[in-house]
Amino acid sequence: MRPGPFPFTLRQLQYAVAVGETLNFRRAAERCHVSQPSLSAQLAELEGAVGVRLFERDKKRVLVTAVGQELIARARSLLVNAEDLLGTARRLGDPLSGTFRVGIIPTISPYLLPAVVPALRGRYPALTILWVEDKTDALVRSLAAGDLDAAVVALESRLGDVEHEVIARDPFVLAIPIGHPLGRSKAPATRAELRGAHVLLLDDGHCFRDQALALCAAAEAQELDFRATSLSTLAQMVAGGAGVTLLPRLAVATEARRSRLAIRPFAEPAPARTLALAWRRSASLGPALRQIAATMRERHAQADGAGRGGAGRPRKLRIKRAAAARDAISLRK
Repeated sequence: MRPGPFPFTLRQLQYAVAVGETLNFRRAAERCHVSQPSLSAQLAELEGAVGVRLFERDKKRVLVTAVGQELIARARSLLVNAEDLLGTARRLGDPLSGTFRVGIIPTISPYLLPAVVPALRGRYPALTILWVEDKTDALVRSLAAGDLDAAVVALESRLGDVEHEVIARDPFVLAIPIGHPLGRSKAPATRAELRGAHVLLLDDGHCFRDQALALCAAAEAQELDFRATSLSTLAQMVAGGAGVTLLPRLAVATEARRSRLAIRPFAEPAPARTLALAWRRSASLGPALRQIAATMRERHAQADGAGRGGAGRPRKLRIKRAAAARDAISLRK
């Protein structure tokens, strides 16, 4: 442990990381809420303290030096740990108070949040959760950078070195237009039935697309050229007769009602994803996040069991959506 003071400050590290990410001194100063001359002066002090140049700058552009890239990566890690330390200090009295920033993927958020948000608010009145919707890769990056405290994702995705708590298993179902030949049978669907079927899938970047694509490839189904940006678009296209698709059971109550789809569950072992709450291993929030995940798991099970009204009847599923608008939800795509 170093006995004396460090020759630089966390604030100077914040400035360096901001410039490294924006490659622009003006935008970095705006992000850090400081004047550009002040930011430039602090970075000059930082470079003097560490004895190396972090940036090359001319009138047209800013470049990060090779040494600067290494040091900025380490500075980012230090800032994440400092944020975790600060969060630990603030939550020692009540770990389930203050503000948590939680990411959630678009194929989960509109279907899970209306059920769990009121339960979380009622169970933890001192806690505010700021929800951020984005694709898995973006959430994983934000989680690693310390911009998020946790994220609700599919466990089958590449999440890196994280801790997690399972919320629910979410089976896939086959969604088909009313009157489609695949809708004639009332038995659970099999992969063999998808052979040669025209299937609509989500756009690149959605983890649900990767899972559905793997199933369709194994079944020798044919993916159509159109790629949807949301499950709602998929459902509307299928209802219009463009093809068939896969939906997570979580979305069935909403999308089948909107689009008048025929729904068939898959025969066991049914394809599925695992909904989970994930967070950094180094974070101090593990115990609190496990409690939050347990509440989400409990509320989801209640909504799923009450709504389905028995096995094999997914279109009867009902999810309460009241009061969700009162919570702070930031949508980013």
